[in-house]
Amino acid sequence: MRLHRLDITAFGPFGASQSVDFDDLSTAGLFLLHGPTGAGKTSVLDAVCYALYGSVPGARQGGGQGVTLRSDHAAVGTRTEVRLDLTVAQRRLEITRQPPWERPKKKGVGTTVDKAQTWLREYDATAGTWKDLSRSHQEIGEEITQLLGMSREQFCQVVLLPQGDFARFLRADAEARGKLLGRLFDTRRFAEVEKRLAERRRTTEARVREGDATLLADAHRMQQAAGRAMELPELAPGEPGLAEAVLGAAAVARTTARELLTIADCRLTAAESAQAAAERELAGARELDRLQRRFAEARERAARLAERADAHRAAQERMERARKAEAVAPALELRNAAGTEHRRAAAAEARARAVLPQALADAGAAGLAAAARRTAEELGGLESARRAEQRLAGLVEERSGLDRQERADEDVRHEAETWLADWERTRTRLQGRVDCAQEAATRAEQLAVQRDPARRRLDAARQRDRLTDDTEAARRRALASAEHAGDARAHWLDLKEQRLTGIAAELAANLTDGTPCAVCGATEHPAPARKTAGHVDRDAEERALAAYQAADERRADDERRLGTVREALAAAKAEAGETPTARLAEEAEELEREYARVRTTASGLHAAQEELRGAEREREQRVAAQQQAALRSASRIAGRDRLEREQTALEEELTRARGAAASVAARAAQLERRAVLLTEAADTARVAEDTAQRLKDADARLADAAFRAGFDTPGDAAAALLDATAHRELQQRLDAWHSEDAAVRAVLTEADTVTASRRPPADPAAAGRTAADAGLRLREAASARDAAARCCAELDRLSAHATASVRGLAPLREEHTRVARLASLTAGTSADNQRRMRLESYVLAARLEQVAAAATARLLRMSSGRYTLVHSDDRSGRGRSGLGLHVVDAWTGRERDTATLSGGETFFASLALALGLADVVTDEAGGVRLDTLFIDEGFGSLDDQTLDEVLDVLDALRERDRSVGIVSHVADLRRRIHAQLEVVKGRSGSALRQGGTGQSVSR
Repeated sequence: MRLHRLDITAFGPFGASQSVDFDDLSTAGLFLLHGPTGAGKTSVLDAVCYALYGSVPGARQGGGQGVTLRSDHAAVGTRTEVRLDLTVAQRRLEITRQPPWERPKKKGVGTTVDKAQTWLREYDATAGTWKDLSRSHQEIGEEITQLLGMSREQFCQVVLLPQGDFARFLRADAEARGKLLGRLFDTRRFAEVEKRLAERRRTTEARVREGDATLLADAHRMQQAAGRAMELPELAPGEPGLAEAVLGAAAVARTTARELLTIADCRLTAAESAQAAAERELAGARELDRLQRRFAEARERAARLAERADAHRAAQERMERARKAEAVAPALELRNAAGTEHRRAAAAEARARAVLPQALADAGAAGLAAAARRTAEELGGLESARRAEQRLAGLVEERSGLDRQERADEDVRHEAETWLADWERTRTRLQGRVDCAQEAATRAEQLAVQRDPARRRLDAARQRDRLTDDTEAARRRALASAEHAGDARAHWLDLKEQRLTGIAAELAANLTDGTPCAVCGATEHPAPARKTAGHVDRDAEERALAAYQAADERRADDERRLGTVREALAAAKAEAGETPTARLAEEAEELEREYARVRTTASGLHAAQEELRGAEREREQRVAAQQQAALRSASRIAGRDRLEREQTALEEELTRARGAAASVAARAAQLERRAVLLTEAADTARVAEDTAQRLKDADARLADAAFRAGFDTPGDAAAALLDATAHRELQQRLDAWHSEDAAVRAVLTEADTVTASRRPPADPAAAGRTAADAGLRLREAASARDAAARCCAELDRLSAHATASVRGLAPLREEHTRVARLASLTAGTSADNQRRMRLESYVLAARLEQVAAAATARLLRMSSGRYTLVHSDDRSGRGRSGLGLHVVDAWTGRERDTATLSGGETFFASLALALGLADVVTDEAGGVRLDTLFIDEGFGSLDDQTLDEVLDVLDALRERDRSVGIVSHVADLRRRIHAQLEVVKGRSGSALRQGGTGQSVSR
């Protein structure tokens, strides 16, 4: 395995994106990863482990779920990502992992969680492109684990060597070393041999035990068939005489079988009667308990309603006042409109009167109109300046028109601003309707999923009720068939016994004088036996046997049918439980009603969405109208300037035309202006008088409407009005209260419920126990009856089967002895295996010898020739041998345990062992090549001389095209190792700088 490149984004202490070029670092063979404490040196190794296995080493593996992997310094919109480019098993792969990410929603407020993502790509050298392999977490994990040949923990032991864990493999027990070495050296075939032998031993042992178990099972079945009237011999499986003792005891038990059958019939009849009575009592107790609990719940609900009665009455009064206020609303709106119109007219009148002479400032509309007429008459004789004056008046009118347009556009802008100011509340209300309909649609989907299980449970309950009756009928048929079969067998045995008694007569019928007897060989037959009345011959016996066999077949068929019905009943009970069918039907109907209700609510989704879209279109139109009004206002500025220039020209023309008669032209102009002002003032005064009268009428109608609606003042009526949302919420509370009250009253008036509440409390548990006891006694009686009926036949059949079992066990025992000896030898549990060494351990011991030799080559250099690692196959305590490791101290010449090494000695010994393990694994055919190793801390425990020797050993690894990364903050290592990757700590997160020049690798 060789690492090429690592890309990190928002991972651990790294807020920004960082990259590590391992190809550049590995060129020197030995590189240093350093930085201050807490900067994130170990986080680089965590990123490598996370990319390969989806989790980080040691105690930090909780971050593998994406909880602590994300950097606290990362930007809100930046997602955590780790990408690793590596070569493993001669395949160039790229792994990209993104843990779960809680990010802000793209629309609206709040956050949402994106799932974890993983990509695996492979480089196609022929095409020169990357091709996608998988995006499945499980597939990628299995692929990487198979290629590396190591689990995450083993990878950390052999490749990463994390802080404080250098000596883990060195001090591991034989079992732990065996697991790791077995994965690295692929010794599964030897373990498979052990497994196959163990399986074969278990198979033969199981067959032998099966034979013994069959014999004992036959004996127990004989005891069961005898109704526990048979005593079994106290013999273990395989002991001689077991079969003879069992068969002898069975022969004794057959004599009591018929008496037990008569006793069982009597017990069964009594148990059936008791069980039927107990079931009726249980059903009554359960129904009474249900009704009593229903009444108590209704009383509690009624009490809660009484507690909320005051609030309910207050809500009713508020609703009534709102309904009365709705009658006043039109008059209130009319009065507000009249007031607005009057204020505008009064303002216009004030502006018109402000420019009038003081003598006419208080004149009425009629006086102003008369003054305007008089002024117009005076102007009749001023023809000389008429045309110029008319044009000047036209200019004034045009400017007035511009002013009116300006006011109209101002009204448009004001109305648009007023409407847009309420836009957010309108949109929220409409969006609330859409969300409500969408929630109803979601609820409908959930209920749709629940409908089928509810229907299936109801069908199962109905089938359960039907199968309960079928089971009882099948049981009675099986009992009748068993009784009939027992009678037929007894009849056949009686006939057989009678035939054996009279067999001498059948033999005598074939005797002939002079012919030897087939029994005694005599040729004389002085007194041959004679057939008596009622003699039973072979045909009668065979007919009785055939009748018994047919009856037994019918019994077996009826018992099979009973078992089938019981299995179906058990399946139906497992599906439906003990819930009554009526209750399941009510629950299914309630589910259907709820489903129909939410579907009705969800059906309004389209209308709500359309209304929301219509409001959005109206908002766009309002905004457009506001913008157009602003554009028209800008264009009117140029028009007003043009009119002002023309007016100035006309005034200059009139001045020039005045000449000597200047007082006449001036008078004409004054009269003209006065006529215009008087006319405008008269018009505005009439309009103000009209609007004042309409306002007075509106006030009168509003006061009258408020009085008729029952309000003291119009302000009280306006305060009593409710908007649509408040009205709907208040109505919902009132409807809910009425529905609950009606439901409670319905329950409290039910005749059955009221009657049940007056009775003493029901005890369904006691009735259930009584019914269960009765059912148990019934089943026991039925079992006893069946056992007695089948007793004789079962004893004969089981005796023959036990004899055959004894004969077949002898060769099986011989095979099991041979296989068990070989399996225990390979498993290390045999007494012949003195060192208790398993076959796989034997093979791994040879590999461990190679590892110890390879490690010793480096350990001698690191320890200046003092220490040597040796493999030991001695047993350690009660454990197995074969995978032990000891250290030989050349200074003392003694071999001792590795636990006696000091901290620094333990570090370089375990380091030498890890490097030796990597060498042997790489050289092993089919093994995993480890081209990149990391050593996390531990160099601070070495003195200068030992540190030089350790670094020399690590530097020599480049000869085998291998690179070693040292993670340390030891200052002396920065001078000794030139290829460096520095982790720089800062307030905004850590960053990586690669090489001796301090070049940053941030992206």
